[in-house]
Amino acid sequence: MTALVEVDVTETWQRLEAEDLSPTAFVLACVGRAVAAHPEVHAYRDWLGRLVIHKHVDVATMVEVETETGSYPLAHPILDTDLRTVKQLSDELRGVKTVPSAGRSGRLLLRWGRTAGRIPGLVSLVYFAAGRSAWVRSGIGTVAVSSVGMEIGGSGFAIGVMTVASLSVIIGGATDHPWVVDGEVTVRRILPVTVQIDHRVVDGAPAARFGAALREMLENPDLVDW
Repeated sequence: MTALVEVDVTETWQRLEAEDLSPTAFVLACVGRAVAAHPEVHAYRDWLGRLVIHKHVDVATMVEVETETGSYPLAHPILDTDLRTVKQLSDELRGVKTVPSAGRSGRLLLRWGRTAGRIPGLVSLVYFAAGRSAWVRSGIGTVAVSSVGMEIGGSGFAIGVMTVASLSVIIGGATDHPWVVDGEVTVRRILPVTVQIDHRVVDGAPAARFGAALREMLENPDLVDW
């Protein structure tokens, strides 16, 4: 199930620029808190088919890092995202980008990346285990967030392939658009957001409540700890 949402982030982006914080970090903070308020959206089924709901929200996001063979999109899990401030998340993202080995996924990539890439079927095996194992999910994240639009610029939505996570949030580029505020048309900074839910696990009602909570937080920066 896919929802395409446009969000007015004018005040939010002004504050991020004033405090020199990462927009991705703010989105992560919002996603973490919205999921914590509606934990059904990052549930999954274990090996026995039982529904499992995590206590805290671990978000996997992509961080571009430099390796010996060039740039590489590193899948970095941020633990307990629902409890972290925007500054803490921003510092972690920038730290991993500067020093990839600062994160567990970065250390694994640097140490085992080349070897793992030569083992047939290893990636498929990891994805299979991640679909059922709480231990594996604790290392790769319970929610997926991609912010490719912030890097390439421009507006628009992105619809990707569902990962092992039951919830994926894809962020487009924030751009100026004509927007109706209090009955009048004005220019506002609008952020396109794609929310993808695995409907085999997550019902529509909690998914809709999550979407409403996420929009409210993105549009009202005071609702998030900075």
